[in-house]
Amino acid sequence: MPRVFVYGTLRAGEVNDLNRAADRHGIQPPILLGTGNVSGRLHDFGTYPGLVLDAAAGSVIGDIYDIPDALLPVLDEIEEVYPGQATLFIRESRVVMLDGAPTDCLLYPVAESAVAGLARIDSGDWVAYRQARDTAAAAA
Repeated sequence: MPRVFVYGTLRAGEVNDLNRAADRHGIQPPILLGTGNVSGRLHDFGTYPGLVLDAAAGSVIGDIYDIPDALLPVLDEIEEVYPGQATLFIRESRVVMLDGAPTDCLLYPVAESAVAGLARIDSGDWVAYRQARDTAAAAA
C-alpha cells in the first residue's frame, strides 16, 4: 500500500476529499494514519494550494494515508500528473513527519517557478486558510 501525504484539496472535507475520490471509483477507502508535516511553503492558487518543498522553510500540515494501489492513478488524475508530460504538480517520495517520527510518503509538490507572485499561506494549513479566506470573502 502506498503511503501519501495530502496537504490541500485531497484532505478530508475538501473538494477532492481522498475518501470520496475512492468511493466514486469503487475503490477500497484509504486508511488515515494521522496528521503530518513537511518542510516547505504553501501558496494559494485560488481553488487549491501548491507546496514548494524547502528544508529551510516552515511546516506544511497535511494528512497521511495508506492507500490502495488502485487509488494512486486516481490521485495522479486529480493532480494532472501524466508520465512524460510537464505538469504543474509532480509526484515524488519524501520523508514526512508523523507524530514526531519520519515516514516515507508520496506527495505532489510544485516547482518554485510556479508560485511567483502568488500569496503565501503562512500557517502552512490549507484547510484553515481556505475557511478563513472564504468566510472573509462572504462577509465583504
